[in-house]
Amino acid sequence: MWVGNCPSSCFRPVFSLYKNTRFAFTSLTPKTSSLRQMESDSEVSHEFRFFRVYKDGRVHLFKPPAEKFPPSDDPTTGVRSKDVHISPDTGVSARIFLPKTPSPTQKLPLLFYVHGGGFSMLSAFARPYINLLNSIVSEANIIAVSVEYGLFPDRPIPACYEDSWAALQWVASHASGDGPEPWLNDYADFNRVFIAGDSAGGNISHTLAVRVGSIGLTGVRVVGVVLVHPYFGGTDDDKMWLYMCPTNGGLEDPRMKPAAEDLARLGCEKVLVFVAEKDHLREVGWNYYEELKKSGWKGTVEIVENHGEEHCFHLHDLSYEKSVDLIKQIASFINRE
Repeated sequence: MWVGNCPSSCFRPVFSLYKNTRFAFTSLTPKTSSLRQMESDSEVSHEFRFFRVYKDGRVHLFKPPAEKFPPSDDPTTGVRSKDVHISPDTGVSARIFLPKTPSPTQKLPLLFYVHGGGFSMLSAFARPYINLLNSIVSEANIIAVSVEYGLFPDRPIPACYEDSWAALQWVASHASGDGPEPWLNDYADFNRVFIAGDSAGGNISHTLAVRVGSIGLTGVRVVGVVLVHPYFGGTDDDKMWLYMCPTNGGLEDPRMKPAAEDLARLGCEKVLVFVAEKDHLREVGWNYYEELKKSGWKGTVEIVENHGEEHCFHLHDLSYEKSVDLIKQIASFINRE
C-alpha cells in the first residue's frame, strides 16, 4: 500500500476485491488502461474513516501497513519476548512477554492482549504495542500474550474475532502444564487470567469475555477484562464496521452493539473501562459501562475518564504522566485481590 502524492505516470498499488470477500494486491498504470477505464476505476463508492472503496471493488487503506519488529530483550524494563505461531492455516500468531526476573516457584497472572487499529491496521509486533506490553508486564509483574489477528481487507471481519478466540484457546491449552509453549507452562497462573484491549481490541476483548461466559474456557479462570477506549456501535464508524463484515447482522449485531443477554453472562468477575474526554468513542464507552451495570451481571465494573485526552493517547508517549497513570491503573486492577 502506498500513501502520498503521486504523478499521473506512476504506479498506484491498491487492494482489489473479488466476489466481495477475496482480496489481492494489484498495480494499475495509465500505460495499460484506457482513459475511460481510468475514470471508471477512480470512482469512489464508499469512504470511511480508515479507507475508501472504489466502484470496481478495490479497497484503499489511508495508512501504510505497520512496521513490525522482532522480539527482543527490552533494555529499559528487562522484559523478554518471543513469538509463537498458533495456526498455520490462518496465520494467527502471538508475542509472549515475560518479566525480567520471574520466580521459578511463583506463578504469574496472565494478560491476553488484543491490539487496536480499526480492525484494519497496526499489529501486535508494531512498536507502540511492544512498548506498551513491555511497560505493563514490568509494572504488574505478569506474563502477557499479545495476539496477531487477521485484518481487513485481507481477512474481513469476523476473522479478527475468530483468530483472537483461537489464540485464547491456544493459551488455555497450557492450563494443565503440558502445552507447546514452555513459558506458559512454567510461569502462567491460569486461575488469574485477564483479557485486555484498546479501541477495536477492546471490542474484540468484550466478545471474548462473552464466549467465555457462554461456552467456557477449560482450565482457565478469567478474573477481569480491561477495555481501553473501546469501539462499540453508536457512531458514524458503524457503517465502516458493517462494510468490513459482509456477514453482519445489521446495526443490532451484538458484536458491534452488545446485547443485554451477552452482558449479563460476561465470563469474568470484574471489568475496568477507560474513556477519553476528547474521544469520539467516549459516549459508547460510558454506555457500555451503564448497560453492563443494568444487565444483571454479577461482577463489578468501574470506569476511568482520561480528562482532556484523545483516543488512545497513551500509545504516543508512554512516559507522559497520564500514560504512566493508565498503566499503573491496569497493573493495580490485575494485582488487586
